[in-house]
Amino acid sequence: MAGHDINYIAVSGVLSMLGRSNERPYAPGNLLGDFAGGGATCVQGILLALLSRERSGRGQIVEANMVDGSAYLAAFPRLSRQTPMWDAPRGQNVLDGGSPFYDTYETKDAGRYFAVGALEPQFYRALLKGLGFNPQELPERDNKDNWPALRAAFAKRFQEKTRAEWEAVFDGTDACATPVLDPDELQAGGYELRPVVHLADTPGLPIPTDDGGWTGGGLIPGTGGQETLKTWLGWEQGREYDVRPDGALVRLGENKEKL
Repeated sequence: MAGHDINYIAVSGVLSMLGRSNERPYAPGNLLGDFAGGGATCVQGILLALLSRERSGRGQIVEANMVDGSAYLAAFPRLSRQTPMWDAPRGQNVLDGGSPFYDTYETKDAGRYFAVGALEPQFYRALLKGLGFNPQELPERDNKDNWPALRAAFAKRFQEKTRAEWEAVFDGTDACATPVLDPDELQAGGYELRPVVHLADTPGLPIPTDDGGWTGGGLIPGTGGQETLKTWLGWEQGREYDVRPDGALVRLGENKEKL
């Protein structure tokens, strides 16, 4: 049967947990199934196979699929269904948009938003301080019956300032309140895409903003690959790698011996 990301997360049980209360389940793009449940878990399998090969000298067949991978990613909410963290229907829990202190709010400049994640009491106090609330004037946050009133109060207050003004208020605080930035803003601001993991012996370089880091686009095999490796990783042909006749890369060791 043919399928796509939305189908895989649907049958894995993950999609049923995503979306606002009393609304249809909502698929967050194709991030969970394709890239996280599929690609990232497949990489884990490949790395485990490489470690096994180092110990046993034998190769492995790596089996990874998006249904099981997505179900694994949702292990926390699935196993938390008997706890106050995730015991309510979709969209009514602490981390799925149900709580007013873990949500997004529109600011005075329409179309701009602020993200709030003030879960712990000390962070929540910092949030109230930044918003200009006296804790005594608001209902108790741990009672879910008070959540609608709290959300209304937060929404009204965030509408009183622009996103930039709220950034100035919360910058440097522990309120867990941050602007919701979009890729166009990050690109215009010159933010580079840093490597997701840094390794001391094989460091990676950030991808410059003006070199396709935000806008993407494909590479035709044999075109631009060497330039991209040099820009993104600092690798040069004949030093870190060589190119086989079929176009594949062969990494070189310190003694220029093919590994």
